[in-house]
Amino acid sequence: MSDVIQLGLEESELERLGGLWTAREIAQQPAMLLETQKLLMARQAEIDGFLEPLLAEPRLRIILTGAGTSAFAGECLAPLLSARLGRRVEAIATTDLVCAPHLYFEPDTPTLLVSFGRSGNSPESVAAIELADRLVKHLSHLVITCNAEGALAAFGAAPRGLTIQLPEATHDRSFAMTSSFSCMTYAALAVFSGVAVMDQRVEAIARATQGVIADYSSVMQTAAAESYQRVVYLGSHIFKGLARESGLKLLELTNGALVTMFDSPLGFRHGPKTIVNARTLIFVFFSNDAYTRSYDMDLLEELRRDNDAARVIAITAQDGVGLETRDEISVAGLATSDDAELLFPYIVAPQILAFFQSLRLGLRPDKPNTSGTVNRVVQGVRIHELN
Repeated sequence: MSDVIQLGLEESELERLGGLWTAREIAQQPAMLLETQKLLMARQAEIDGFLEPLLAEPRLRIILTGAGTSAFAGECLAPLLSARLGRRVEAIATTDLVCAPHLYFEPDTPTLLVSFGRSGNSPESVAAIELADRLVKHLSHLVITCNAEGALAAFGAAPRGLTIQLPEATHDRSFAMTSSFSCMTYAALAVFSGVAVMDQRVEAIARATQGVIADYSSVMQTAAAESYQRVVYLGSHIFKGLARESGLKLLELTNGALVTMFDSPLGFRHGPKTIVNARTLIFVFFSNDAYTRSYDMDLLEELRRDNDAARVIAITAQDGVGLETRDEISVAGLATSDDAELLFPYIVAPQILAFFQSLRLGLRPDKPNTSGTVNRVVQGVRIHELN
């Protein structure tokens, strides 16, 4: 029997290189998105019954929280959900909530705390919930987690709580979060957009995500071999959160060997653009919104005129943006989709690039930090008593 292929490499070779779980978990994302939707559909009545009375409160404040990648899931969704729900939806990391709770929690404002967690065992995740319970009078909890045994999962069992347990396979075993990120993000999008509504869209999203993995893994492998020293990710509104997550994946999987930066296309001109040199690779996430897209295109054209960067790659669901074929990652079938649907096919190319950069540097992607100073579940955090 032939060996299973993941991201163009045989699993036996991936195991030897220490990257089997990372490759599997990147490659499984289309299937896990479908599994997540199936799980949500089975609980649709329960989810709707939980949310409807909360959303009937016009003063409801929704906080999307988590640490690291889990926090960036919230950053990808907050602007869109705020507009869609007509409510305050804010992405505030647990690492901010815990160190300055009185700056963020509002005692008299009805609040839904949405907590994301792969393991559910990060000290800040538990502490943020405990502080919220202590400081906010009218508080409800929605927990979205990949680990049924994690500490976070239990908080959704509270009288005003709900836990959404994602498929076990999304509890990524590798160091860097990949399928856990996409499926937690998707679950929150579906819950607040309407589970039945997303049931009509999930197959197209999964196909598009699979298309990027199948068609562009070799392109990202080639890009990794070109030995860039700096990589910049740029995206407007919700894609700024995705740019931040993309940069973190590269930092994590290369053990900090590459310099990364994220920003919005408009914000990039205001100083951060000085990072660009002849060893810089730039990614631009293109919006499907025509107005926003005009600003994405303006910056792309400016970067081409400057001719300072080694390479600029556009990730887009629209027709070509005027770059050479090798510099466009084209997402099929989502040209008329809401930008939120693009989050899932857009993230896989940066994940794959980070994976191949890790291998190029001789690291083991499943555990790239050789010193042990950074861990899969954060360690060494001391939670101080709030007086």
